[in-house]
Amino acid sequence: MFKPEAEKRATRDGYGEGLVVLGDTNKSVVALTADLAESTRAESFAKKYPERFFECGVAEQNMATIAAGLGISGKIPFISSYATFSPGRNLEQIRTTVAYNDSNVKIAGHHAGISVGPDGATHQATEDIAWMRTMPNMKVVVPCDAVEAKKATVAAAKVKGPVYLRFAREKTSVITTGKTPFTLGKAELFWDSKKPEVGIVACGIMVAQALRAAQELKADGMEVAVLNVHTIKPLDGSALRALGNRTGALVVAEEHQVAGGLGGAVAEFFAKDGPLPIEFVGLNDTFGQSGRPEELLEFYGMGVGDIKNAVKRARKRK
Repeated sequence: MFKPEAEKRATRDGYGEGLVVLGDTNKSVVALTADLAESTRAESFAKKYPERFFECGVAEQNMATIAAGLGISGKIPFISSYATFSPGRNLEQIRTTVAYNDSNVKIAGHHAGISVGPDGATHQATEDIAWMRTMPNMKVVVPCDAVEAKKATVAAAKVKGPVYLRFAREKTSVITTGKTPFTLGKAELFWDSKKPEVGIVACGIMVAQALRAAQELKADGMEVAVLNVHTIKPLDGSALRALGNRTGALVVAEEHQVAGGLGGAVAEFFAKDGPLPIEFVGLNDTFGQSGRPEELLEFYGMGVGDIKNAVKRARKRK
């Protein structure tokens, strides 16, 4: 059962903790930042393992290229910056030096989504999932909370080749524990019913929003299922197919543009696998603006009520 009073922590905190675990257990792991060690939580790794930490300054393109060389030389480099800058500003370098060479680089994109809040549109990455999932050789992971973020960071080091990890700035509900199953590439049901009428597919901080919606819908007499799709590429087609077959209609919720993100990946899958009604909750071809995170989620149609309304629309289309 989802607990509204759950502890709140930022997913970026889980990244920092995961980096330290990797530093303790794998001497091949190195970390690079672009003048944002504290904000991206790489600071703890830098203090404990200064000989394996590289401060690249405000030069995201250089950071990606240095990491590409390290990644094909036996190291496991983690690069971190705000997602609007990495993979935003250095997208070409990531494409040509990292992905094209299948270099073993892990790209941590921080402050993603509009929940960055008052920093405004220039610092709110809402297109990054689309950029990265279209890139050959790239895997894309969007953890739902700080605990899962730590697991995803540690797991990324065990995967050969480039991985994009997406993290948020704002503190959000911790909805998993150390015992919650987590495997890269495998989606997990976080809320289920005997006869769910609609399936909600979510990633990142929208998983907690989906669980709140599921709880309220249940109180209203409507049963749903919530699938946490933390790995957007490779997509867990088996879990999606099973949920689609059980419910006959889906809602996809993400803190990202509706175009090209998790919703695009799910729609592409079902275009091949067999069509069914899908409603999308996310940004609709617009940039964000400054404001409090909770206000922005509501303003741009990503609140709990918006998910509930999308569920009801999807049910009507069955």
